[in-house]
Amino acid sequence: MGTPEFALSTLQGLIDFGLNLCAVYTQPDRPKGRGNKLAPPPVKELALKYDIPVYQPVKLRDPAVVEELRQLAPDLIVVVAFGQILPKSVLEIPQYGCINVHASLLPRYRGAAPINKAIVDGESETGVTTMYMDVGLDTGDMLIKRTTPIGDLETAGELYVRLAQIGREAMEETLRQLCAGTLVAEKQDDALTNYAPMMKKEDGCIDWTRSARQIHNQVRGLDPWPGAYTTLQGEVLKIAKTAVEAGSGTPGSVLSAAADGVRIACGDGILRVGELQLPGKKRLAAADFLRGCPLLPGTLLE
Repeated sequence: MGTPEFALSTLQGLIDFGLNLCAVYTQPDRPKGRGNKLAPPPVKELALKYDIPVYQPVKLRDPAVVEELRQLAPDLIVVVAFGQILPKSVLEIPQYGCINVHASLLPRYRGAAPINKAIVDGESETGVTTMYMDVGLDTGDMLIKRTTPIGDLETAGELYVRLAQIGREAMEETLRQLCAGTLVAEKQDDALTNYAPMMKKEDGCIDWTRSARQIHNQVRGLDPWPGAYTTLQGEVLKIAKTAVEAGSGTPGSVLSAAADGVRIACGDGILRVGELQLPGKKRLAAADFLRGCPLLPGTLLE
């Protein structure tokens, strides 16, 4: 059970592992692009490539859907970013339970956006945890953990790609131990958790009185979506590819604008911005952006 690109590596791993995949469950096709044409989820496309039956229930908890799944009689259900909560009636079906691949080092960052939140919070490392699923939100017993450092300039989009592969590796190790009878489950300590809710567009609004480091983490954690932004003369200005430098000035004021970046004063330190984007325009490197939109020192961003 999975839907976005993040789940592809694990699905491919299950296929390569040689398991008998009796079905793939994914979200319904959704409108996409300017023409709003229905597009299949990435997981569906991969499943069909291997002639694996695909099911796309609107609501997994629908009694007819649950009964259909019960008739498939799976030994194990693997869940990766499926997008629906599994009800108790589904969790109880497989003999070996439901195992989830979660993109954080549980019990830290339960919830829908663990990759984004770890970066926004300035974490230096993260990882993937496989766990038995229960009726709670990412509260099940932990199985296998894989840890990886977070680069100082790494964005959520870049980390997403790396963790997808790490998720595959963690799930493969989980399967090996499950088959060998050596898999050990560990209870989560609820006191150590930190909830990571789905990101919203307003989370990208920059408060220039915060430190350059905090804003830098916000920019990275929200790239590519929803993106960090400020306002320039009443227009939304998205910013990306930032770095932290020493210095001071009035928070939100442009200190300099050069080919290597636009330097903006923060509550503590300076943020060098390497890419900028105005509404309806492409995201541009600072040098290209400044040719069409000069930013004079003293310009105030809000």
